Amino acid sequence: MRRWRAGNPRAARALSLAVTALALVVVVAALLLPNKREQFELAQFTRIPVEALLGAAVLIALPRRPRLAVAALGGVALGVLTVLNLTDVEFNQYLGRSFNVILDWQLLGDAQSYLADALGPTTALLAAVGAALLVAAVVAVMALATVRVGTFLARNRARSTRGLLLVSALWMTCATLNVQVSGVPVAAEHTVTMLKYHEQALRSTIRDEQAFARTAQADAFGNTPGSQLVPALRGKDMLFTFIESYGRSAVEDPIMAPGVDRTLDTSTQALARAGFHAKSGWLTSATYGGGSWLGHSTFMSGLWVDNQNRYRTVTAGQHLTLTDAFRKTGAWDTVGVMPGVQKGWPEAKWYGLDKVYNAFQMGYRGPKFSWSTMPDQYALQSFQRLEHGRKRDKPLMGFVILTSSHQPWAPIPRMVGWDQLGDGSVFKGIEAAGTKPADIITDPTRSRQEYGKSIQYSVTALTQWLERYGNDNTVLVFLGDHQPISRVSGNHASRDVPCAVVAKDPKVLDRISGWGWTDGLRPAHNAPVWRMSAFRDRFLTAYGSVPHPSTG
Repeated sequence: MRRWRAGNPRAARALSLAVTALALVVVVAALLLPNKREQFELAQFTRIPVEALLGAAVLIALPRRPRLAVAALGGVALGVLTVLNLTDVEFNQYLGRSFNVILDWQLLGDAQSYLADALGPTTALLAAVGAALLVAAVVAVMALATVRVGTFLARNRARSTRGLLLVSALWMTCATLNVQVSGVPVAAEHTVTMLKYHEQALRSTIRDEQAFARTAQADAFGNTPGSQLVPALRGKDMLFTFIESYGRSAVEDPIMAPGVDRTLDTSTQALARAGFHAKSGWLTSATYGGGSWLGHSTFMSGLWVDNQNRYRTVTAGQHLTLTDAFRKTGAWDTVGVMPGVQKGWPEAKWYGLDKVYNAFQMGYRGPKFSWSTMPDQYALQSFQRLEHGRKRDKPLMGFVILTSSHQPWAPIPRMVGWDQLGDGSVFKGIEAAGTKPADIITDPTRSRQEYGKSIQYSVTALTQWLERYGNDNTVLVFLGDHQPISRVSGNHASRDVPCAVVAKDPKVLDRISGWGWTDGLRPAHNAPVWRMSAFRDRFLTAYGSVPHPSTG
């Protein structure tokens, strides 16, 4: 290289300037990097970052060794911030919020498990290794780029100082006059803003942990004796069912809604012929795009459980859940059907479930459908075979989590004859002929189409089960746990999910006539919207429960 430089001085100088210019571009781009995908536009990267001006002033003033050390450390810090911003981009895309540096590390493991189920273990492993290498590369490149820029500035301090003063004057002029390009201010303080944002998020997380622990100890029904809980539902088989990712977008988006709405309307009519009627409304979920367990615990506990720390706090406590309210009466057997659970699930005790069937306890011998361990139709038939169809001394309270509409929505099961389900082997050909996740996972339009089909399948499986096996004493509450990811629902979608109460006994629906909900399974656009955490107390009150508060 030295020989080449000596023999080609002009080319060597041009190459050196090009590398320095590239290093400057890398540093400035990192200082301006947005943390939301929709903000990636040219105007965002044509601004003047004040942090670059402050950093240049420091590097110009320092002697060589301190300058190298400060530039390297600054580059590492900028690399870490860049990684955080890129992580925010993905979290905002999938979960509708930024990455929490305290609470969200364990979700990275869940993401790898999801990739393993969707695209295979080899792909998931390669993705994990690639992500680790990318983080290391970003930090290293940022450190080298900052050192390179610092060295260039120090070669001619007088020239660099004049240039810095000129750009600083330009920044102050743009800031004073609020000069903008495409609505974006030219004078930027983006990195300072992002650092403040992350610092405030850390403080908020710590404060929230303390405040929520106190909130979770108070419970309007915490001391209510079992004899005064849900007396209006005595003798009923009660079923709470979540449909994965079933959100408002499924009912209102122009691509998904036609098929889903047709399914809801057809199912409403079929249920009516079987003697069932429904009322439906909207609940605002505590989560978005994923983290289904946060939606489940929010709905069941009446507490706003929107992060992992709150989830740990509430499930470790004694706050009454809807499911535990039925167990506490002593008048119901309580059962959970959890096809998505593939390891120990200690939360069963908090939910008040006498028995839980996980992915390995329902006798399924068919193929997985991407992340989903079994089709919803099979899970419901297993519930019927193992619990609902048995003769029993008490009515049954079932808590069922359906998973066929979990992303990536490929392949999707198809309905088969209920008498043909057997051990699930009938689904092998359906899974093999289905769409592959890799074919749609990066295609928003196809993802929306397949998502809509998956919701149609789940709703059909559940309502057909009710038509086939429900009776005069069956009461079903079903809802979505959250909206699908923004690639499907859009960047500014609400967090609303549909919720329906279905029963044959007209007295059951008469009890909620004051809620203002829509008749049928499809809630009207302007139907009431409640926070999901409000449902527990409204439900308990509607069915005759008497509040006896506890303070912990």
